[in-house]
Amino acid sequence: VLATFEMMARRAHALAGAALARSGRARCLSTVDSDARFRFLAPLNARHSNGHDILNDPLWNKGSAFTESERDRLGLRGLLPAHVSTLEEQVERFISKLRVHGDDPIRQNTMLQDLQNRNETLYHRVLVDHVEEVAPLVYTPTVGKVCQEFSHDFHKSRGMYITPKEQGEMATVMRNWPRTAAQVVVVTDGSRILGLGDLGANGMGIPIGKLALYCAVGGIAPHRVLPVMLDLGTDNQKLLDDPTYRGYRHPRLKGSAYYAAVDEFVQSIFTRYPQALLQFEDFSSDKASTLLGKYRDRYLCFNDDIQGTGAVVLAGVLGALRMQRRPAAELVNLRVAVVGAGSAGIGVAQALHSAMVQLGMNSKMAAENFFVFDQCGLLGKSRYSSLTEEQMFFARSDIADGSALEAVIEQVKPDLVLGLSGKRGTISEGAIRAMAKHTERPIVMPLSNPTSSAEISPEEAYMWSEGRAIVATGSPFGSVELPDGRVMTPSQCNNMYIFPGLGLGASVCAAETIPESMLYYSALALSKMATEDDLAVGRVFPDITTIRECSREVAIACVRHARDLNIARASPARNESIDRWVERKMYYPEYVPLFRPADHKQLCRSRCRRHRRLPVLGPGAADVGRSHEACFSAAGFSAVSSLSPERRGLSSRLRVWAAARPARSSAGRLRLARWTRPRGVGEALSSVA
Repeated sequence: VLATFEMMARRAHALAGAALARSGRARCLSTVDSDARFRFLAPLNARHSNGHDILNDPLWNKGSAFTESERDRLGLRGLLPAHVSTLEEQVERFISKLRVHGDDPIRQNTMLQDLQNRNETLYHRVLVDHVEEVAPLVYTPTVGKVCQEFSHDFHKSRGMYITPKEQGEMATVMRNWPRTAAQVVVVTDGSRILGLGDLGANGMGIPIGKLALYCAVGGIAPHRVLPVMLDLGTDNQKLLDDPTYRGYRHPRLKGSAYYAAVDEFVQSIFTRYPQALLQFEDFSSDKASTLLGKYRDRYLCFNDDIQGTGAVVLAGVLGALRMQRRPAAELVNLRVAVVGAGSAGIGVAQALHSAMVQLGMNSKMAAENFFVFDQCGLLGKSRYSSLTEEQMFFARSDIADGSALEAVIEQVKPDLVLGLSGKRGTISEGAIRAMAKHTERPIVMPLSNPTSSAEISPEEAYMWSEGRAIVATGSPFGSVELPDGRVMTPSQCNNMYIFPGLGLGASVCAAETIPESMLYYSALALSKMATEDDLAVGRVFPDITTIRECSREVAIACVRHARDLNIARASPARNESIDRWVERKMYYPEYVPLFRPADHKQLCRSRCRRHRRLPVLGPGAADVGRSHEACFSAAGFSAVSSLSPERRGLSSRLRVWAAARPARSSAGRLRLARWTRPRGVGEALSSVA
């Protein structure tokens, strides 16, 4: 019998694979391998949901795309319009509605949130198919305004909110999250949202937006992500006085009380999900580096503002060297001006410094290539009492403390200027003209978000450098036509080129930690993705429509490096390459067949009117038992009575746990004990179903 089930399973897989290939419901996973590989869409078991529940669960819901057979077996008949739509039809229908409100990004973001709350598969497919158009609506620059209006426009809770009320019980509270697994957790305390300052609990829009990109761009399944607001209060008096504010209405915790709360939260996360990746997002500059330094060597975590920004900037700089036809090793010769000494600015400087050391440069000599500015001017060692340890590392003693940017550029002639101040105009015309005078192709990267906070616009950078600048920005900008007729397209140096792939790779191989060297190899992999056509029009990053391919390459680089360092806790299957392993683990938003196994009594009643009631075994009981077995044969069920398995003629390999029912008063009359599936053939039966 077991052999029969196995044969049926193999045949079902073969027939289903062929049918899916013919109908287009299987997706080609690779264009590199010569053999055509397709992913079989294994059906999912909706056993705990009825028809109405399925329609109201965004992870299960397909809207009008449920097939005729699914409507029958899931109890959806009569609950949906007659027409069966395809996923592609739904995508085009939604994107057409979205474009009607093209002049109102907040309205578009609201429409996308509503879609995510109804149908997550369709939501992520819209984002995948129209990433260039939709990503700015989901994340920067629109997400900044969304966070400001979060309390006023709150409709449905998503993720978890942890406050000081939960201290001492955070590990228990984490059990309230219904998912048994989490690959990526993004947490913020709302203390520094983009360039908007302390937004408290309103900053929850950031983890939600980040995880949307993790799913669509990085291939993390939406049921395996968790956004968290660590709401430890706010010092924004305007929010505390706002009657509609939905956060913890108390001043923000400080000092040891703050760090104790964060520590309990971090331990609670890794107690609940030991192999999850924890991403810190938009923590204030005075705490971000401290928290990263405390946990980076103990847990699988990273800070996207510090490490993610640094890695993507490093990739952009390596791409700029490619555009100049210079090898990556030339990085050690670059002189870098960093405008902004917060966590992001210092993080970028650390990433570039680490890359220089990775290329063989002495750490102290590499630090001499950096000139970091805050609102008071150049960081000098004479200010040691007011600087953090990380800032002191880059402070200068050979140039006057507080020197202006233009004066330092005239003196040291940097090749690269980075804007991470969050303030418009901090990179002036004089600074760009001074760079252009000494450098053939000055590299200018105003990276602050949103668009209104960019230190300099691409048009200004091109005009003031006579069209010679290589420009990459944090927020999206349009192409610029120069006076000589050339059209230059600035790159968007956005963290979403790095963090989805980094998270995918680290979670796939279950890395123990994320060392600095992994960020370097991630950036190196990304820098190779720009094509010659991209470089020709001024882009140092690949077109955003290829971002899933970028995430895959970044993830592959992370996995390989983790295995080289022996910090990977998971391995690919036997004879499986790392490339195919990562590709196989990537989520792609497409509708998967659903089924719901019916109760054995319902199955019997639907199959055979004769067996509406369980029979009593007596004379001729064997015939009745056989008729039941025939009734259930297609569903893979076996009739088991209180008679011994030997007398019933069943193999001992198919014995089941069901105990025999007691005999009735009349000797020899036994009730049918149970209809159940044999043990050991569950996978085969799932395939048959």
